[in-house]
Amino acid sequence: MKTQINPRYPVQKIETEWKTILSYEAYHVLRQKGTEPPGTGQYNHFFEKGHYGCKAYREILFDSESKFDTHCGWPSFDKKIKNEKILEQIDTNHRIHCTEIIYASYGSHLGHLFDDGTTETGLRYCVNSFSLNFEYD
Repeated sequence: MKTQINPRYPVQKIETEWKTILSYEAYHVLRQKGTEPPGTGQYNHFFEKGHYGCKAYREILFDSESKFDTHCGWPSFDKKIKNEKILEQIDTNHRIHCTEIIYASYGSHLGHLFDDGTTETGLRYCVNSFSLNFEYD
């Protein structure tokens, strides 16, 4: 089977390249739209000051000040750093309609966006820890 390149995204790699860059778990989440079991991710109960970036590309996506505890089992943020870094698209793979969040540079799955957040924005970017890197300020 030939690997397809999606011209929509500026960073182009074939899947065999991603497999050499990412751990098995990160590849499953980022490239195969998987998810980690709830409550198991390393950043779920992590509240240090710093920035969260994409695991594969290290671009900063979320600030620690936007992270909040929702008790949902995954790291949650109420706003992203820059709009153009995260794309949103309808996801119907889970028997419900929800909004998938995708890293704009290479089209990989980060998690989902919900409008049930408990902060001022009302948003909850529910992100898999395996898709994130953390850097201290």
